[in-house]
Amino acid sequence: MWQAENWKEYEVLDTSDGEKLERWGKYLLVRPDPQVIWKTDRKEAGWTHPNARYHRSQKGGGSWEFFDLPRTWEIHYDPLGLTFNLKPFSFKHTGLFPEQAVNWDWFSTLIENAGRPIRVLNLFAYTGGATCAALRAGANVTHVDASRGMVTWAHENADLSGLGERPVRWLVDDCVKFVEREIRRENVYDAIIMDPPSYGRGPKGEIWKVEDDIFDLIQLCARLLSDHPLFYLVNSYTTGLQAGVLTYMLSTALKDRRPDHIMSEEVGLPVTKSGLVLPCGCAGRAWWD
Repeated sequence: MWQAENWKEYEVLDTSDGEKLERWGKYLLVRPDPQVIWKTDRKEAGWTHPNARYHRSQKGGGSWEFFDLPRTWEIHYDPLGLTFNLKPFSFKHTGLFPEQAVNWDWFSTLIENAGRPIRVLNLFAYTGGATCAALRAGANVTHVDASRGMVTWAHENADLSGLGERPVRWLVDDCVKFVEREIRRENVYDAIIMDPPSYGRGPKGEIWKVEDDIFDLIQLCARLLSDHPLFYLVNSYTTGLQAGVLTYMLSTALKDRRPDHIMSEEVGLPVTKSGLVLPCGCAGRAWWD
């Protein structure tokens, strides 16, 4: 399992009975996690005195209960010198998936060691964690997400990290339609990152269902790779898309491009109380030497 173990300001303190206790900077949050099907004694004080807790509803969704949490606050990822603006919003999220730091570290090293300009396409780019990491490493990034609010948030994160003047395009667009247009324009990229949702809608109501659409998109994006590609990264939080499935899709879609390496693993976060690792989805990586 690939572990995001270089955080100083984020920590999973404990896990129990469908919930995780996390430290986000100086604030403690309790949030639901469907992977946590075990129970512990919950002796960590934060379980009874968090700054906020997200409660699931039996009817679907849920709501936040706030005790002592600001509307927004910042967190830093020291290894890459990144700063992110956080806020509690819809369906338990804070605006950052901290487990993705293990991927940021990986591709940042590839970009820094490439010895040439690298163009990165980041699809379903959310609040820009991967975009900021790629910019910090020296890449030119095209950031695409269907939500205008998320793109604005990502731009703010880049500014907070001192990356506002780096070469980046911020685009509000349906990812599939954008890729199709880029193919027609004969634009190419040296690296592709995608973090597709299990289900979503584009800015004009386009429906995305990952099990039906992900392989076609991986194949489509393969046509955007330059003559000297660097890497291809696919993230999955969908139960049916396990590591072996990601490896098979990448191997099939990229067989004509002959990557030197293809590897997929679970991604996880260390848990301080137990010393174990909390699974947080999977990542598939293909890269060229």
